[in-house]
Amino acid sequence: MTSSVKRVSIPKNGVDYRGKVVLAPMVRSGELPSRLLALHYGADLVWGPETIDKSMIGTTKRINPLSSTIDYTRTPSNHSRTPGSAVKESYIYRLHPARESRRLIFQIGTSSPSTAVEAAKLVAPHVAGIDVNAGCPKPFSTSGGMGAALLQKPDHLASILSALVKEVGEVFEIGISVKIRLLETAEKTEALVRKLCSTGITGLTIHCRTTPMRPRERAIRDQLHMITDVCRSEGVACVMNGDVKNKDEALQLMQEFGADGAMIATAAEANPSSFRTSEEGGLLPWREVVHEYTKIALEVDNKWGNTKFTLGQLIPGKSEVYKKVTGSKSYIEVCEALGLEHLYEEARGVDDRIGLSQFRDATAVGKAKCKNKSAQAASGRPGAERSIEAETRRPLSERGVGSFNMAV
Repeated sequence: MTSSVKRVSIPKNGVDYRGKVVLAPMVRSGELPSRLLALHYGADLVWGPETIDKSMIGTTKRINPLSSTIDYTRTPSNHSRTPGSAVKESYIYRLHPARESRRLIFQIGTSSPSTAVEAAKLVAPHVAGIDVNAGCPKPFSTSGGMGAALLQKPDHLASILSALVKEVGEVFEIGISVKIRLLETAEKTEALVRKLCSTGITGLTIHCRTTPMRPRERAIRDQLHMITDVCRSEGVACVMNGDVKNKDEALQLMQEFGADGAMIATAAEANPSSFRTSEEGGLLPWREVVHEYTKIALEVDNKWGNTKFTLGQLIPGKSEVYKKVTGSKSYIEVCEALGLEHLYEEARGVDDRIGLSQFRDATAVGKAKCKNKSAQAASGRPGAERSIEAETRRPLSERGVGSFNMAV
């Protein structure tokens, strides 16, 4: 007689992390277009970037008919400093129900059960799960008692998870999970994992680094067997994270350490086609990936600053187009630099909608001036251009500007 393996039941609207290779939560690199691109290349699930609970509370939820997205926005707190000017709302979170909703995990930054629940309820109807960030080591997170600071308060972290399970998970029928780091000793890590698994969560991700460690330091997997065993005994799916380079390696590591899933971070930031197996062709050339990303960014009217940042991660620094793209000020300039003529019309439309047309027009004027100078030089009349420039460089008094009649 064989004993059945214990498993926490997966809610109707939730998703089982078992057998999944997923995109890690990353600030800036986990925004909407990056998530859609990862799914396009084969990611099973995607985590959004950590979003602080208090930043979500008080947002306005809107359905965007142009991009088919759900946008959570808020008015900047300093808008009153510029009276009379139009108030531009800030995007706090964006998701695409049709293209990612049932495969999207919303990661929340929190230090309070009540605010965690309040914020999670806003997005719960549109995601497959809520994940608590208990591993971020950066001061902006830990200084507020969030992220890795929660690892030092296991009971408090457990109370946050329990509240989310009861008031969000059970109500909206989605899973609640947590992402942690290794503690100083295996004994402390084991005690923490057991406590968290007893809260009713459906998944636990272990980042195989301690809080003081940085990404450049090699991941530690000595405790991984123990952690996966504890999770399995409690029926909770265990996802491993840290130095996972591609889907093939993810599947191999899952088998080696008994993990239920694996999370890819920096490798996907550099080239999200890392979610393709070798049988599917493996990594694609960066140009193909960049073209696909640009197309998706235009489809969802992505924030310009985020698009520019992401392209800077995807394009090799030594590439001839790197400087052109990172120095561009509009979508049309990016498309011109990348030779994406078929996207010109869409790029101009997005520039107009998000307020980049002024930079596009200024660039066009600058190019026209340069072209005009070149034409005059080619026609043998460079002296005329120089005389105009010399005139504009003369002091105002020498040009008679300062000798007007004050009585006029």
